[in-house]
Amino acid sequence: MDSPDALFSIPWGHHRYIIDKCKGNQEKALFYVRKTIENNWSRAVLLNFLDTDLYERQGKALTNFARVLPVEQSDLAQAITKDPYNFDFLTLREKYDEKELKDALMDRVQNFLMELGTGFAYMGREVRIEVGSTEKYLDMLFYNTQRHCYIVVEVKAGKFDSSDSGQLGTYVVAVNHQLKTGYDNPTLGLLVCKDLDKVEAQYALESSSQPLGISRYELTRLIPEDFKGSMPTIEEIEAELADPEGGQDA
Repeated sequence: MDSPDALFSIPWGHHRYIIDKCKGNQEKALFYVRKTIENNWSRAVLLNFLDTDLYERQGKALTNFARVLPVEQSDLAQAITKDPYNFDFLTLREKYDEKELKDALMDRVQNFLMELGTGFAYMGREVRIEVGSTEKYLDMLFYNTQRHCYIVVEVKAGKFDSSDSGQLGTYVVAVNHQLKTGYDNPTLGLLVCKDLDKVEAQYALESSSQPLGISRYELTRLIPEDFKGSMPTIEEIEAELADPEGGQDA
């Protein structure tokens, strides 16, 4: 894509957005040109990623990929990470809990897939696996069609704890034993949390022999508790639509 001819393979309208947002940063501009070509982004999708600072976030997660994966695999694995992940497509109350966060992600799974990046296919939520005689449930399971591997994603609404990486590592091993085939690359684990201590996270990654990444998520659009409480439920909206009189007196 580094050929000058590639610059002419996307519409001028895309170039205008890129020029406006990148402001003379040639490396950054070429990054968005490459991504547009690779993913066939529409102008709206391109603008979304320009607004969420994809260039600055791409490949920035804390990982141990370089240590535990072959070079050709670790570079590709690192490239599909971000830090932070942007969850501004969600609508959550100010004091949301972990279940609400996960439910909201699954309600907007298409947006979540777009934020994860190119090649991600959603395999399921609360995926059941057996570890010995114990049932375990993976928060979310994905498959990356470009890297040809499963990716276990665990989401934590709070701050990272070193025990989280041990749990995630166990899940990665279980997927390798139970789902991975001879055609697949090693499974990756990705933990996305609200906050982390980078030293603690780095120590946890160094202690694991499994390929793990730890990222934060960013969520700036929250709605007040009282506002959410005043919003009609789905059942109330359906009942209103089903009433031909619109709930008003004749």
